[in-house]
Amino acid sequence: MKLLVAGGFGVGKTTMVGSVSEVPPLRTEEALTVASTGIDDLSGVERKTTTTVALDFGRITISPELILYLFGTPGQDRFWFMWDELALGALGAVVLADTRRLESCFPAVDFFERRGLPFVVGVNCFDNAYRYGTEEVRSALEVDQNVPVLLCDARDRESTKLVLVTLIQHIMTTNRAKAGAPPLP
Repeated sequence: MKLLVAGGFGVGKTTMVGSVSEVPPLRTEEALTVASTGIDDLSGVERKTTTTVALDFGRITISPELILYLFGTPGQDRFWFMWDELALGALGAVVLADTRRLESCFPAVDFFERRGLPFVVGVNCFDNAYRYGTEEVRSALEVDQNVPVLLCDARDRESTKLVLVTLIQHIMTTNRAKAGAPPLP
């Protein structure tokens, strides 16, 4: 099962994939350089020193028949051309949000809504960020009531697992509805 972890620059996608992967995650992080000055907006993440330039990859084996493959997308606009390729074959996505820069996840929400790909919003609770409630975030992002929005800590394996379980349940519910099947009990 291929799942995406998406969102804006510096929201914690690499951290989320790494916190839950059973194998050492593949990371394509490079140092931010002077060349990115004026291109990458570091507002709210001034201490960030690296950026994902292609993807992050992790794996979780649920059973021999069910393996989750996690693909973290790059966050900056200049790498979004890769999102179409990464989305091929994906069954769903986590849109990771940072309340300090909530507007940075609008493009990810739009991307998955346009493609009809089920997604959940994981609000990464950074230590120095205001703690908005899930309904406040839902309203700000203008996502449907059927899209799960939950608080999480991308550094914490159990928190990340809860987000992924919620995503899988949402995928199942969405696909059953599309097929005209009754909802699961």
